[in-house]
Amino acid sequence: MTAADPHRATHRAIEAVWRIESARLIAGLARIVRDVGLAEELAQDALVIALQQWPEAGVPDNPGAWLMATAKHRAVDLLRRQERYERKLDELGRDLETRQESAGPDLDAALDDHIGDDLLRLIFIACHPVLPVEGRVALTLRLLGGLTTEEIARAFLVPEPTVAQRIVRAKRTLAAKRVPFEMPAPDEMAERLSSVLEVTYLVFNEGYSATAGDGWMRPALCEEALRLGRILAGLMPREPEVHGLVALMEIQASRVRARTGPSGEPVLLLDQDRARWDRLLIRRGLDALDRAEARGGALGAYTVQAAIAACHARALRAEETDWERIEVLYRVLAHVSPSPVVELNRAVAVGMAFGPARGLEVVDALTSERTLAGYAQLPAVRGDLLAKLGRLDEARQEFDRAAALTRNDRERALFLERSAACRGTSLAL
Repeated sequence: MTAADPHRATHRAIEAVWRIESARLIAGLARIVRDVGLAEELAQDALVIALQQWPEAGVPDNPGAWLMATAKHRAVDLLRRQERYERKLDELGRDLETRQESAGPDLDAALDDHIGDDLLRLIFIACHPVLPVEGRVALTLRLLGGLTTEEIARAFLVPEPTVAQRIVRAKRTLAAKRVPFEMPAPDEMAERLSSVLEVTYLVFNEGYSATAGDGWMRPALCEEALRLGRILAGLMPREPEVHGLVALMEIQASRVRARTGPSGEPVLLLDQDRARWDRLLIRRGLDALDRAEARGGALGAYTVQAAIAACHARALRAEETDWERIEVLYRVLAHVSPSPVVELNRAVAVGMAFGPARGLEVVDALTSERTLAGYAQLPAVRGDLLAKLGRLDEARQEFDRAAALTRNDRERALFLERSAACRGTSLAL
């Protein structure tokens, strides 16, 4: 082992600690300084100090506590230097300086006592509706996922400066709007929770079906969304839609290994080897679905989608899928959360349950929907139904349209392959 090897190992350990502890660290600091941007800067300062000291001194026994103590000391020093220090102390309701000098380790313990509340507050701030969706996603991955700007940019295939600008603007907006570091008021909770769940599922979906690039999936994003969802479920156990979203993500994530072939090519749901589905994730998803449904009341959109996913998960073979139940659930989903995309998915279920002609009727009713004009799945679904009806020339044209619309290279290759298959079958006839 060279002299540099121990330092490389220490740096890898620091990166791992940061990924695990950064959200907790920023959340605790934000409660002290009441500023998310400043809290992240203080946390980063602690990380820099660790990078300087740990390679020589060694990784502490409790690295998370070390980072928290270091960052907290810098926060107190900063507050001392600010003219508004006394006012900030009044806002906190305690003399932080006195507690710091007299309590010592007790202050760390008190900070840890609030960690659940702190994390939850940080989630609601990062996903605040005052921010644009792109800003919420970037800030959430940065603060709660511990991802670097470069990692976020790579995950979403956008330039790194674009992501950096989104994060900076998000922090500035939160400061300018004076968004308080506290849980939403009861009358704001539904909207704010909806935003949190939306951001979490957006991250998951981008990992599950990448919208652009040469990869069919980005599993790391799925993992980050699942991690955030599980944190939410632990912090908000009485919210049925939190459990519904976790159930949906767990069940969908169970298929990840089966969704690609040996060369990374897409494998569609009905063609997947279900023996490769992760049964542990399916069990976890079904348990979460049970918890969501046990809360009673009307089912939310995520819980209904999880129930649809559960129909697939419970079918050991594709031909055992209960498509009629899935079609009914899509009707429920259309009532809970109406959208042309939901209706397009229902068309697939109608085609599977009652025949492609019936499914095509539903799809044809959607062709005038302006919101689906650039949506590759519309011609792809129509092409599939046409192919099943033997209308191969029309099907080929639809698959070609789908290939022209998608920005994902793997998906484009899949559509072109299906187009070629229609052409080849047509010639054989």
